[in-house]
Amino acid sequence: MSDTTTTQYTVLLYSDDAAVRDRIRLAIGTRPAADLSVEFADASSWEECRRLLDDYEIDLMVLDGEATPAGGLGIARQTKDEYQDPPPTCVVIARAADRWLAAYSQVDATLLAPLDPVTTGQTVAGLLRARRDGAIPLGALPRT
Repeated sequence: MSDTTTTQYTVLLYSDDAAVRDRIRLAIGTRPAADLSVEFADASSWEECRRLLDDYEIDLMVLDGEATPAGGLGIARQTKDEYQDPPPTCVVIARAADRWLAAYSQVDATLLAPLDPVTTGQTVAGLLRARRDGAIPLGALPRT
């Protein structure tokens, strides 16, 4: 008999463009893995991200690195700086060369646009499982 327990997670999707949020949502799907189910919370501004982070248990942030006026990399860094226990962050970037900036922003993972659903699902599942298993996201360590 196999264990069919599915864990529900909340994923915050950020982009100033609703069509981009829809593409990210479609690439992740509601079941990125057999043991994971996700619901989405949408934000189109940094203020909305902050409100969702303050009011709900957000398990993962997936951010559009090309959004304006606040880009996903900036929001990732701001979240890591302002929240003691920030959720893991994954930023969708347009250029592989931007991974250095993602590292500076303390992003836990990057995805390259256009999104591949298999890679996206695997990345999201890995981040959610790591959170479930107690992994500490980048930027959440106590600062000395």
